[in-house]
Amino acid sequence: MTAHYDARETREQAAREAELFSRLPEVLRSAMAAPAYAERLKGIDTASVTSRAALARLPVLRKSELPALHKASAPFGGFVAAAPGSFARLFTSPGPIFEPEGRQADPWHGARALFAAGFRPDDIVLNTFSYHLTPGGFIFDSSARALGCAVIPAGPGNTEQQFELIEAYRPVGYSGTPDFLKILLDGAATSGRDVSSIKRALVSGAAFPPSLQAEIRARGIDAYQAFGTADLGIIAFETAAREGMVVNEDLIMEIVKPGTGDPVAPGDVGEIVVTSLDPHHPWIRLALGDLTAAPPGPSKCGRTNMRIKGWMGRADQTTKVKGMFIRPEQVAEIGKRHPALGRLRLVVTRQGETDAMTLKVESGAASDAQREEVEGTLRAVTKLGGNVELVSPGTLPNDGKVIADER
Repeated sequence: MTAHYDARETREQAAREAELFSRLPEVLRSAMAAPAYAERLKGIDTASVTSRAALARLPVLRKSELPALHKASAPFGGFVAAAPGSFARLFTSPGPIFEPEGRQADPWHGARALFAAGFRPDDIVLNTFSYHLTPGGFIFDSSARALGCAVIPAGPGNTEQQFELIEAYRPVGYSGTPDFLKILLDGAATSGRDVSSIKRALVSGAAFPPSLQAEIRARGIDAYQAFGTADLGIIAFETAAREGMVVNEDLIMEIVKPGTGDPVAPGDVGEIVVTSLDPHHPWIRLALGDLTAAPPGPSKCGRTNMRIKGWMGRADQTTKVKGMFIRPEQVAEIGKRHPALGRLRLVVTRQGETDAMTLKVESGAASDAQREEVEGTLRAVTKLGGNVELVSPGTLPNDGKVIADER
């Protein structure tokens, strides 16, 4: 039994980077056939975008913008040049955001994740993600079938009927949320149904805390996590090394300072930004609003692609102070105006019955003059007064949080 899905997973990272960025200019040209990308990327010399530094100069498209953009120009906000009828399936997600599914095999790129979780050809998989209008069920269904598995398209709910299917077909694999897996296992234990055929699982879509991981493991199921979205499919997945998640092939992932498109320092927590290389439906610097960090070095499982620690919270930390919105990009702007500073964190509290904010700033050369200068910038950028507290470098936690609302 091979340990990896294919040789691409274990190639030198430099070779992977060279291949991805050699393909990127043509993908950018394909993207600019769509009117929204043509406007956003106006004036860009696509042939010159062949490195991470060049990619980082392109504008970020925030997923939080998509509902309004899709509403203004249905169905895809002008970001897809191809006609809707050229796709295989058409979905919607809360927002609403509209997503097409390509006609190619494994359009959501999930077969690798299932393979890493121990799924193999001819396995039978119980897929409990929803098939109703949203892409979740089809993401895992098409991925399993691309791997050569047979799929029971169960969807969530109807546990009694699912017990009948499990006892009849004896699936070895489960895909769905970790919560529903526990519901199935608990229900089977209570009603005396036999679900012991399930030995492995690929879970996503909900938190999978260590306590639940331990419980699922104690019940004889080896469960792995995948991180994905309805726009991009499977972005990263857990492997036998259990050292975070390995980024999927054919994607360029960046981790940027929340509210900006600027890459973070190595190891720092930031917002996930993904560029996909599907010329039929490319995404160019799609900012997901999710936080993560990239540990150094490759995984011990032998896969050489970038790793992430997994989901570490949300980047959208916008809050309202004294009736005015304060956004992460405003905190980032303060940092840009004072490049000698380290991490910044705006802490919002209540003093008596009034909102108050304190900007905590890492500084290696603290002085009253510097504090007053930063206070002036804070007022200029946010249009609100606040205190500035200068702290030693390394004092603020590396968690990606730039606004902490403690009211």
